[in-house]
Amino acid sequence: MKQLSKTKVTVRLRKAENRNEWYIYLESYPVFVPGRKTPKRIREYLNRSVTSVLWNKKGNVRMNTKGIKTYKPKRDDNGIIICKSEVDHESMLYADGVRKLRQLEYDHSDLYSDTESAQAEQKERLQQNFIDYFTKVSYKRHSNSSKSILINWERSIEFLKLFAGDTLLFSELDIRLAEDFRLFLLSAPRGGNKGGKLSHNSASTYFSVFKAALKQAFIDGYLASDLSAKIKGIQWQESRREYLTVEELNRLVATPCERDVLKRAALFSALSGLRLIDIQQLKWNEIIVDGNQARLQFTQQKTKGFEYTPISEQALQLCGEVGTPEQLVFEDLPGPAWISRPLKNWIEAAGIKKKITFHNFRHTFATLQLSSGTDIYTVSKMLGHTNVKTTQIYAKVVDEKKNKAAHAIKLDDIKNIGE
Repeated sequence: MKQLSKTKVTVRLRKAENRNEWYIYLESYPVFVPGRKTPKRIREYLNRSVTSVLWNKKGNVRMNTKGIKTYKPKRDDNGIIICKSEVDHESMLYADGVRKLRQLEYDHSDLYSDTESAQAEQKERLQQNFIDYFTKVSYKRHSNSSKSILINWERSIEFLKLFAGDTLLFSELDIRLAEDFRLFLLSAPRGGNKGGKLSHNSASTYFSVFKAALKQAFIDGYLASDLSAKIKGIQWQESRREYLTVEELNRLVATPCERDVLKRAALFSALSGLRLIDIQQLKWNEIIVDGNQARLQFTQQKTKGFEYTPISEQALQLCGEVGTPEQLVFEDLPGPAWISRPLKNWIEAAGIKKKITFHNFRHTFATLQLSSGTDIYTVSKMLGHTNVKTTQIYAKVVDEKKNKAAHAIKLDDIKNIGE
């Protein structure tokens, strides 16, 4: 609990030299000043004087430096010094009015100094650059996150700079600006060497990141209200998740690939559901074989969650010859930029017309598992999803297959049956 200073303001008199006259002044004590440990006694002279003061000669008597007796002035029930003349009485009423004003200021300073300080600090923050803050937050929040998450934050900042320039003050942030940025993303160019406009789902991702930064700014006190809660996001559009059938996978097994490690890694993804980044960094000490059952114990690069995932005997065979504990299982597996061409050649050589990326092998695992009857919660756990709603996307593909299957069997005209 904050302790109040309890400053008291009193009207006092000081004798004028060589004249029967007393100057009126205000004395404030104790007054605490920042940086000073002991309190101050502040005197404020009112440029008024009196000559007809009534003295309380029955009270305590003091001796001044010259040995002359001095007395305290008489005060009425309201604490106002009593004078004989009307003019002096008006001066004392004036002095008491100023005293009340100063007392009120001291009383309120304890209550409102913190508020005023906070308001000044908030005003200063509003003049800071939100884009600089956005950049700092991205690294602070995601210093240990996957590269893909950090890239999304960096891209969101890049598009905000395209929209607003390098400087966007906190004071400029409002619902209208956010809505304008939302519309900008929906028609923004893809950037780099890529033509066309930004995809709808990419715009959705970048705007969600922008909202997350606004939310953090509110939490950190840069914004007085939660602006992110008032802004409508860009709804995610479900895209078709391409996958391979078992028959197509077998065709790939029988088809040579110019990079054997790529072939083994892709089929391993289809049998385990692992992402490319996790397969690239998988080490032999993360594969545990207990009897006839092998399992993976590793940390997902995207979610940073620790996973315990059993794999089939065929998936284990694709790993090849066992290496040292710290050795990568799929050594020399190229990165995403180098995978596209050999992967495309392999898919085409197998006679598959679908547009397949490495990530589609993970989609294949999820879709085939659900198609074979594995419950969605188990599939969700095997994929390492933090929310089963993410897995439900694959369930919709299976439902489409069921709908087609319902119309697969057709008989001759049955309208006349029973007539």
